Amino acid sequence: MTRLILATRRSALALAQSRAFARALVALSPGLEVGELEVVTSGDKITDRPLQDVGGKGLFVKELEEALLDGRAHFAVHSYKDVPAEIPDGLVIACVPRREDPRDVLITQAGATLATLPAGARVGTSSLRRAAAIGLARPDLRIVPLRGNVDTRLRKLDEGQVEAIVLALAGLRRLDLERRATEVLDPSVMLPAIGQGALGIECRAADEETQRALAPIDDPETSTRVAAERGVMVALGADCRTPVAAHAVRTDEGLWLRAMIAEADGARPRMGERRVAWPGSSAEATRVGLDLGQELLRA
Repeated sequence: MTRLILATRRSALALAQSRAFARALVALSPGLEVGELEVVTSGDKITDRPLQDVGGKGLFVKELEEALLDGRAHFAVHSYKDVPAEIPDGLVIACVPRREDPRDVLITQAGATLATLPAGARVGTSSLRRAAAIGLARPDLRIVPLRGNVDTRLRKLDEGQVEAIVLALAGLRRLDLERRATEVLDPSVMLPAIGQGALGIECRAADEETQRALAPIDDPETSTRVAAERGVMVALGADCRTPVAAHAVRTDEGLWLRAMIAEADGARPRMGERRVAWPGSSAEATRVGLDLGQELLRA
């Protein structure tokens, strides 16, 4: 029997998606056993300041990557939207399983939608991307910084600290909380975060045995879509100080990639898109994203 150790954050969502991935992997690989190493990341420890002030989303993966590099774990399960553009030397994203729905949802106290929230209503989010989209759709609403895990943000909504919050639909589904969603926001209103809804499974580049074990659960379509989105991120040099979004889908004609960037305060939003034949590889998809990102830089 082969036994692999996965590294995961300790939040309820991270554990839920990591354990679901492990079950799916074991189901496809008779004789495989998966153990678990829970890691508290810097991003989990620092909850009183916006991510852009303390180092960005990379804070959610740094300690997991250290566990891979020092041999405590064979692979790590990341929310792909938390993975920076640069992967540390010696590590590789070896597997991208099938993506969950990448859209965002609005959750309100009284069942109001984005269109029917009263003027001046407080919307809790610390995402510059989400704040920029809300500002475009409803400039009369108030954005209130709000961090914490899903349960924390739902509790703050229920306590009346805000009238609405925005969360990822994928996270709610993985926690069996989809019933809390008031409105699923169409990408034309709120373009999803790069990689939202997808998992990135990281391991040591030299660990061919683990890579072979992960291969059966890789989803080439998801890999291609996320590669295109991350190409936009690389071209823009985007970090948590930049409202940026990208969303790639497969259509009958091929790949449809949309992207958005704005100033830190949400001003001067620029949007663009590409419709191309379905890329033959993730590298080709990345080039499509790079091209679109460079166009947005020039806009």
